[in-house]
Amino acid sequence: MRVALCQIASSTDPAANLDAVRAGTARAAAGGARVVVFPEATMCRFGVPLGPVAEPLDGPWAGAVRAIADEHGVVVVAGMFTPAPDGRVANTLLVTGGGRHVGYDKIHLFDAFGFTESRTVAPGAEPVAVEVDGVTLGLATCYDVRFPELFRALADRGATAVVLCASWGAGPGKREQWELLVRARALDCTSWVLACGQADPGVNHGGAPTGIGFSAVVSPLGEVVERLAGEPGAILADIDTDSVAAARRTLPVLANRRL
Repeated sequence: MRVALCQIASSTDPAANLDAVRAGTARAAAGGARVVVFPEATMCRFGVPLGPVAEPLDGPWAGAVRAIADEHGVVVVAGMFTPAPDGRVANTLLVTGGGRHVGYDKIHLFDAFGFTESRTVAPGAEPVAVEVDGVTLGLATCYDVRFPELFRALADRGATAVVLCASWGAGPGKREQWELLVRARALDCTSWVLACGQADPGVNHGGAPTGIGFSAVVSPLGEVVERLAGEPGAILADIDTDSVAAARRTLPVLANRRL
């Protein structure tokens, strides 16, 4: 399966960000991608009130992404915000195209490094995995990468690759932590990790986590197959699911678990 990671820098304008999804999807599809991944908060960057931009999965923004995916015959994964019942929003990964239209609500909220995501965002409760062309893809968002149990749970649901969308916060040591965690989670679940982050915007939006870049494709044995730097860009990568079975024979951490 060929997957594209589109590292963009979202603005506060959902319509402009939709244009970026449209352009990135067209380029990725022309390159043979079957799944096209955009970062967390593709709909609207962090650092502004999210309630006014949140829409349900059957709303116009998600519907436009579905139309883009169907136009190009691909599956698109993109971060958006949906209304939560308690007045907050959910940090949702939309997966759409080819008859699919589902969302994963981020389980682990970024209440760390001086940021309190839970003040405005409600947590999700259930891991989500989707199947594309016989390949099961797990879904994870940003701070989720610090919780190996989620990645193992996705492997238990059949995932051989985890799509990890992020808008990583900048700061001392944060890039090193991102790179370490992405590789560690691949080893924890002996799955591909397809980590797509927001590009570095080059400015500080009030301390909000608006991205550092460094999207990466990591193999089931923790090898970085391809990586971007901080600026906007894209990765096209062919995911070999046979390598997952081989990795799990060589490093049977899932089979050897006792807890």
